[in-house]
Amino acid sequence: MPNRRRALLVLAALVGVALLSLFVALAAGSMTVAFADVLRAIGGYGDGLAIEVIRGLRLPRALAAFACGGLLALAGALMQVLLRNPLADPYVLGISGGAAVGALTAMLAGLTLAIINLFAFAGALVAMLVVFGLAHGDSSWTRSRLLLTGIIVASGCGAVVALIMSIAPEEGLRGMLFWLMGDLGHSVSPWPALAILALGLLAMQPFGRELNLLSRGDTLALALGVSVTRVKFGIYALASLLTAVAVTTAGSIGFIGLVVPHLVRLTMIRLGWGNDQRLLLPASALFGGSLLVLADTLARTVIAPQQLPVGVLTALLGVPVFLFLLGRQPNERK
Repeated sequence: MPNRRRALLVLAALVGVALLSLFVALAAGSMTVAFADVLRAIGGYGDGLAIEVIRGLRLPRALAAFACGGLLALAGALMQVLLRNPLADPYVLGISGGAAVGALTAMLAGLTLAIINLFAFAGALVAMLVVFGLAHGDSSWTRSRLLLTGIIVASGCGAVVALIMSIAPEEGLRGMLFWLMGDLGHSVSPWPALAILALGLLAMQPFGRELNLLSRGDTLALALGVSVTRVKFGIYALASLLTAVAVTTAGSIGFIGLVVPHLVRLTMIRLGWGNDQRLLLPASALFGGSLLVLADTLARTVIAPQQLPVGVLTALLGVPVFLFLLGRQPNERK
C-alpha cells in the first residue's frame, strides 16, 4: 500500500470533496439558500422556509445521492476485480434488469412507492440468484461463464421491461421512464443505503491482500494461500447487494460504477501507488458519492423548476470522460 500517511491524506481530501459537494447540493436549487441558513439547517436549529426546504427535501436527497454513488462505485471496483476487467460495470450481471422488472411490475399494478422499492430489491436479488445459480451449474464457475450468463439474463430482463412498457397506460409511462433513467426525487430515506455502503467498506478492508492477489490472477492467488472460490463468491454477493440497494434507491444510474473506479485506478497508477484495493475501494466510494451528488444537483437546477433524470446527466458526462481516459490509456500486454 502507498505510504499510510499519504493514503490518509488522500482519503481526507476526498472526504473534504464529499462535504463540499453536499454543501453545494444544500445551497443550490430553484430557491438559493444563504450560507448562514445552510449552517443552521445542518446544525439542526432555526426555522423558516429555506431551512425546511433543506431539512425536508435537499438533505435527504443529497445523502441518498451520495450513498447511491458510493454504492455503485464500490460495486464497480469489486466487479472489476472479480472479472479482472477494468471495463466491468456493476450492472453487467443483470442486477439492474431484475430490479427494473420488479419495480415496473409494481408500477403497472399501481402499488405504493414503498412496495415498488420492495419489488425492485426482490427483483435484483432474484436476478442475482439466477445468474449465480446458472453460472455455477456443474461447479465449473468461470469469469467468462458468469459474464455470459449475466448478459443473457440482462437481455431477458430487458425484453420483459419492453413488454411491460408496451402494455402500460400512458399516464404511468413517465414515471417508469424516470425510474429507468435514474431519479432521486422519490428516494424515501438515505439511511439504509448509507448503512449498507459503510458495512460494505468495512467488510472488504480486511480482505485487501486477497483482493490484490486475486486481481493478479487465480493461479498466483491460489499459490499464495487465497481461498479463491470463497473470496470470489463474497465479492459477487457483496457487489450484487450494493448494486441492488443503489438501484432500489434511485433507479438505474449508469457510468458511475464504470468511470469512477477506472479513473481512480488510473490516477493511483500514474502517481506510482499501484492498484492497491485497500485504497482504491474507499477512494472510489467517496469520489463516486461526490460525483453523483453534483450530478443530481445539476439535474434539478439546470432547467429548474423542471428536473432531469440524473442517469441522463451521468451518461452525458461519463461517455466523453471515459472515451478520453480510454484514449490516453497505454496499450496493455495481451
